[in-house]
Amino acid sequence: MPAPITPEFLTVPRARSGGLPNLVGMTRESMRAALIAAGTLEKQANMRVGQVWGWIYQKGVSDFDAMTNLAKDYRALLADRFIVERPELVTKQVSADGTRKYLLRINGGHEVETVYIPEEDRGTLCISSQVGCTLTCSFCHTGTQKLVRNLSVAEIVGQILVARDDLGEWGIAPGDKRLISNIVLMGMGEPLYNFDNVRDAMLIAMDPEGISLSRRRITLSTSGVVPEITRAGQEIGCMIAISLHATTDAVRDQLVPINKRWNIETLLAALRAYPRLTNSERITFEYVMLEGINDSKEDAHRLVDLIRGIPAKINLIPFNEWPGAPYKRSSGNRIHAFGDIVNAAGYASPVRKPRGEDIMAACGQLKSETERGRKTRAEIAAEAGQ
Repeated sequence: MPAPITPEFLTVPRARSGGLPNLVGMTRESMRAALIAAGTLEKQANMRVGQVWGWIYQKGVSDFDAMTNLAKDYRALLADRFIVERPELVTKQVSADGTRKYLLRINGGHEVETVYIPEEDRGTLCISSQVGCTLTCSFCHTGTQKLVRNLSVAEIVGQILVARDDLGEWGIAPGDKRLISNIVLMGMGEPLYNFDNVRDAMLIAMDPEGISLSRRRITLSTSGVVPEITRAGQEIGCMIAISLHATTDAVRDQLVPINKRWNIETLLAALRAYPRLTNSERITFEYVMLEGINDSKEDAHRLVDLIRGIPAKINLIPFNEWPGAPYKRSSGNRIHAFGDIVNAAGYASPVRKPRGEDIMAACGQLKSETERGRKTRAEIAAEAGQ
């Protein structure tokens, strides 16, 4: 029987922006240009950016009147020209294991889900990069939802701000334990199909005078958009996780259809050339364990042969079932036998403990109820302003 759900439903009144530009999500350079265009003296612009940046990303302030180190008339100017707006928090559910799932409403009335996972040594925020997903991975609940559009930089960064609001994590002193210590781009969508916005959002998250997360505390998970993998290493510098899930092209074509475009051999060649690949910055391979599909001892041996020479660890993920799912979770004995083979070859292969299953917050289970017609790549880019 599933663990009891302890939901807390929170509704936040929707901000009425009147079309004003949102300072959340602007890079430092774009914020500087926007403040100058609004009347800030150019010689003061860098200082003003630093002040506003700190209020938004260190203190979590969204009301210009609370930015007390700014003159009153300058605060009025900012309030007249800009907003500081997060996504709308529609509901929050808290699992029996402490996992929190947030349903957020963004521009256009679309919805995305974000998950916070507390652990003894870290707190991980799993954020989304798209509304829905275009990849249709057959084991993933999110893949059954049509792709609607890319998230903007503000909508990606805004997920972090909403979670910090909820957790009361603002104004923490350097060296204090952080509730959100890690970010994983493993929510709804394929991050590398929204590269520019994901990059800019993560650079904001890593800014040392703001949210200040280390690049090694950020993991981008991709199903294998090969042309963008090198760019991720060069322009973001975060850790990379690969949704592999199979050891033959025939099986991966079914589980992860993007494999038909960039097969396992092509994907692994791109990973071997990843700019930051070292023993201290390993590739993580995500491998969901599906009964009778990819969990044999032969699969384990093939996996070891495939990744040989790549500094890596393999996360074995017990399949998180969802209503109508076409697969079953591998047995515990089968998962551990698979892991023993991988471990014996010198690769760490921890079995990921399912979290938040009682609120459908576990890996592969995210799916909002808001759906729209499938968009073309050109329409998605146009909506994102690219």
